[in-house]
Amino acid sequence: MLKYARRFFHAIFTPLAKTLLRMGLTPNAVTVIGTLGVSLGALVIYPMGHLFWGTVVITLFVFSDLIDGLMATLGDQHSEVGGFLDSVCDRFQDSAVFLGLMLWFFGSGQNYWIGVAAAVCLILGLMVSYIRARAESLDYDANTGIAERPERMVATLVFTGFVGLGLPEVVLLAVLTLLAAASLITVIQRMITVVRQSQQR
Repeated sequence: MLKYARRFFHAIFTPLAKTLLRMGLTPNAVTVIGTLGVSLGALVIYPMGHLFWGTVVITLFVFSDLIDGLMATLGDQHSEVGGFLDSVCDRFQDSAVFLGLMLWFFGSGQNYWIGVAAAVCLILGLMVSYIRARAESLDYDANTGIAERPERMVATLVFTGFVGLGLPEVVLLAVLTLLAAASLITVIQRMITVVRQSQQR
């Protein structure tokens, strides 16, 4: 389903990508701007308790991940450094979102268990990405698992925003717990995949 959504947003954002290229912006600049915007929403607005508006800000800037790719394609500006920067900034964005939730719920939000769930999602999310990167550096393929980044972020942002509108916090706790479990399963799946590949060499 997310693949179809990506095609839809590609069509929506192509005119914007062309405009940004005409303005002289580079895909890498948009990547950095998007990361700063997501960090602002997550690390400044979330800890203030404005979960809905923080999610709105994050969502607006998180689309930079699509726009920079479109710009690179339209402007023929694909590069290894650009791909590297994009991956690094993705990790910053993911970490900022969960850290922002931790700051709020461990603090004034006073929901210890949501804070714990967010912390576990942060750690396991980084492990999911690290295992794939480390495997690829050893010439293995670890691109498998049930908890890919887009699904994790969409679920987190949607339900955080709804909690900001009055949805019971227990729903967000349940969602983050499920995401943590899915991430753990993905970590295990990727480790098993790499071990099996190593045994076949």
